[in-house]
Amino acid sequence: MPLWKARLFGAELELTDTATHPGRTRKPKGEGHSRRAEILAAAERIFVEHGYEGATIRKIADEVGLSSTALYMHFSEKSEILHEICRETFEALQATNDEALAEARPPEVRLRGMIETYIRFGFDNPNAYRLVYMTRPVEARDGAAAAAQELGASLFASFQSVVEEVAVTGRLKGEPKAAAQAIWAAGHGVVSLMITKTYFDWVERERLARTLLDALFEGLIEP
Repeated sequence: MPLWKARLFGAELELTDTATHPGRTRKPKGEGHSRRAEILAAAERIFVEHGYEGATIRKIADEVGLSSTALYMHFSEKSEILHEICRETFEALQATNDEALAEARPPEVRLRGMIETYIRFGFDNPNAYRLVYMTRPVEARDGAAAAAQELGASLFASFQSVVEEVAVTGRLKGEPKAAAQAIWAAGHGVVSLMITKTYFDWVERERLARTLLDALFEGLIEP
């Protein structure tokens, strides 16, 4: 399931030329409101499969049965599509993070819940995760980097704030920023390895994540 929800448009924007592209099927009038979501979902798959440079507007348009002209009615350029995918992904991740952050539990318990939520999100949304966190620098400059800078910083700041709460209790071993980065790096590592190195003989993913976090939290937080 894509992370985004369809956004409503007042008019049908389907401009597919079925004479020029006989293999395409024109969607019934009234379904134009779903086009943006379809474009984003298709682009996410194509970006991962072909890379940013190999993912053309034409390929994305063909995937959803649109002409390139019709697709430009929704997005002005390819970088805008990538930026939107990253923005929607960060917003969805931020929403799940905020739920864990708001729970009335000790800070170390909330911290554990936040990183578990982050890991689960990555496993559940592997394509979007790869685009947001594993896009090469040359590609990121065209959209992913902007979304990461705009939204990723606030996401990590909320995570670090809970680590600082643990530090106030006197139970944190080490400096809060370094501890926060270590925990996040561990979460990112297990997600990125398991979604890219699928050929490896991994143990069940929840068990691997739990084993990793148990060791990390025992090393960073006094009982």
